[in-house]
Amino acid sequence: MAATTEEQVERVRELIAAIPRGKICTYGAIAAAAGLSTARTVAWILRVDGGGLPWQRVIRADGRPAPAMRSRQLPLLAQEGVPLIDGRVDMRSAFHEP
Repeated sequence: MAATTEEQVERVRELIAAIPRGKICTYGAIAAAAGLSTARTVAWILRVDGGGLPWQRVIRADGRPAPAMRSRQLPLLAQEGVPLIDGRVDMRSAFHEP
């Protein structure tokens, strides 16, 4: 696997910062838009260099937050007006294309 470049890290940060309030994007869609080979790199970037970013707006493709983030992420998304159905984001109405 190729090393992640500083340009890719900055692109991921830009893409996440551009997600509007009330919308979400998936790790995979951000990875694809940034030219990354895996969505896990987006999660890694958020973990190590995500300060000040709206991390709660990045979610798994199935619309569910990661189990470790569920109790923090869902209330934040609800406050922003993201449509939720049974603990899952309504991807059809909330998805933001990067």
